[in-house]
Amino acid sequence: MQVILMEKVANLGDLGAVVRVKDGYARNFLIPQRMARRATADAIAEFEARRAELEKAAAAKLAAAQAQADKMSGQAVKISQKAGVDGRLFGSVTNHDIADALVKLGFTVDKAQVRMPQGPLKTTGDHSLTVALHTDVVVEINVTVIGEQA
Repeated sequence: MQVILMEKVANLGDLGAVVRVKDGYARNFLIPQRMARRATADAIAEFEARRAELEKAAAAKLAAAQAQADKMSGQAVKISQKAGVDGRLFGSVTNHDIADALVKLGFTVDKAQVRMPQGPLKTTGDHSLTVALHTDVVVEINVTVIGEQA
């Protein structure tokens, strides 16, 4: 299916690009999230008429993400979790836990924005993670997991 992108999508294209994607990806993700529209002649004409305002909105989103990134850069997040004597957790610290801790610090972060390349944290100590606030804005934060003795 051919779609026209209404915003920048990672690994796919920029605003206004007409790309071919699988039908399910378009119907189940891109179109419901308002990231894309079917690339019909009418939709392309309507997009070209609204291109300036969509680019302005995209620039505003990027500026807001940059401002939040400046505040969040190098931020230290502390999370306490029950742990054994050897430092292994009775469970794990997930991206949801980290997003909740960042929200408590006053940031607007969704759990999908927290990137954990090695998976959930299962040991106490300091861990370095990234938060993708925008497709072009990625911030590194430090997460300290403190073990509570059970």
